[in-house]
Amino acid sequence: MNSFEDLETWKKCRQLGQDISKLIKRFPIEEKWRLTDQLIRSSRSVTANIAEGHGRFHYQDNLKFCRNARGSLNETLDHLICANDEEIISTNEFNDLRQKYNECHRLLNGYITFLTNEGSKPGI
Repeated sequence: MNSFEDLETWKKCRQLGQDISKLIKRFPIEEKWRLTDQLIRSSRSVTANIAEGHGRFHYQDNLKFCRNARGSLNETLDHLICANDEEIISTNEFNDLRQKYNECHRLLNGYITFLTNEGSKPGI
């Protein structure tokens, strides 16, 4: 694997971020510096942390950034829940994004498990 761009987890999280970027264009103007900004920041933080971790020398460093990415992914879900609670997005839109979140979460956990196992091998 040459680049973080080859990681399936990064690709899926990037797609979730793109979906969120499209979605927030419909948010009310009063949410511009509140929920809209928070959603953009948290969703972009997921892929940024995966990319930064991939560029680190040691497995433990990569793991740290992947755990941060998982935290940002969960933060993104919380903001989507708020958007649904405030009726800014429909339940159908929320459910669609929740499914994408679940896929990202599953893949990210799998990558974290892989890094944990690789990092625990003798001589690494």
